[in-house]
Amino acid sequence: MNITITARHFKAPEPLKDFARKEVARLKKYYDGIIEGEVILSWEKLTQIAEINLNVYGQKLAAKEKSEDIRKSITLAVDKLERQVKKYKEKWHKKGNAKAVSAALEKMAAAV
Repeated sequence: MNITITARHFKAPEPLKDFARKEVARLKKYYDGIIEGEVILSWEKLTQIAEINLNVYGQKLAAKEKSEDIRKSITLAVDKLERQVKKYKEKWHKKGNAKAVSAALEKMAAAV
């Protein structure tokens, strides 16, 4: 998975970038089909915002979180994406299983 990090209105220190990469890479254990991840960090007055976009096969998943701490924002956004990735994977497998079941039924019907 390719992860790009963009910081708006400030220069992100290297430990923060490493933290963001590590958190987004955590999503890989839930689904191997994540192609690309984009982390956008921004700062508005006292609020720090983390926006994470993931490209999976044929779809984009996105999460945006605001808090007083940028690391907390990143963690909350990754938690949101974790739920989205699990739901996407579940739907994807259900569709695949439905096709496999119908193909098996057709084979059985043709054999009889």
